[in-house]
Amino acid sequence: SGDVSGGVGVEQFGVLVRRGHDPIYKYWFRAEWEGLDKIPTKGGSLLVENHAAAVPSDAPVIMHGIETELGRPVYGMADHLFKGIPYVGTIWARVGGVAADPENAYRLLREQKQLALVFPEGTKGTSKTYGERYQLRRFGRGGFVEIAMRAGVPIIPIAVVGAEESMPIVAKNATLAKMFGIPYFPITANQLLFGPLLGAMAYFPAKFKLRVLDPVYFDVHADQERYSKSHVMDEADRIRVHLQDALYAMYRTPASYWLGCAWSSTYSSPARDASGVEATPKPSV
Repeated sequence: SGDVSGGVGVEQFGVLVRRGHDPIYKYWFRAEWEGLDKIPTKGGSLLVENHAAAVPSDAPVIMHGIETELGRPVYGMADHLFKGIPYVGTIWARVGGVAADPENAYRLLREQKQLALVFPEGTKGTSKTYGERYQLRRFGRGGFVEIAMRAGVPIIPIAVVGAEESMPIVAKNATLAKMFGIPYFPITANQLLFGPLLGAMAYFPAKFKLRVLDPVYFDVHADQERYSKSHVMDEADRIRVHLQDALYAMYRTPASYWLGCAWSSTYSSPARDASGVEATPKPSV
């Protein structure tokens, strides 16, 4: 309930934002889905994806795509810092953004049986420079797995390629980040090309490819007071490795995303140490 600036109701405002995003989704990002039928048409599920771009472009694409193709709303679990940004945080809340809190996630998944979208990399994902693209960061302490177990729902990983090219970070300024009290202060290729203000809002026309992976179910009872931490971390690592492998298989050269070309660059499968951490991938053109 309530109104936003200009007297437009919350629901109407959300409709306007989604309508305005539709041509961006279709013609600017040219989103292509694979495996969309793996997302259930009813019941709760926790969607997990790789997170990227200085100002993330992946979440709106996923949320809009699923709502458009399946007719189901997706609630994005945003960091409290992000939701506190003036105007941006307000828009995010009006189109399905929810504070990233375990109780919020549980309520959406268990009680309301909705689709919730989380980003286990957090700001470690969106702060990656272009040279680190498509290399997943650690998934924290596996809290997202514990929430899914507690709510009794599957986790559905979604591999996204294209966001890294939509607003690539070429450098970061630690002094400005400390001054503004934020995790990172990015300098993007968009800002260098379009200027600081427009570059913070204008994405490159990167082609998005989204692959929905097989749902991950857990052989545990819902609503337990606690779950084995080692089990939770093992499942988080397994999901991370599965998602990383999908990204390596999907990756194409930046030119193919900006220009829609067919030629590609491939990654050899990286070696992993005993902890499951990949070596830095080396692309071969």
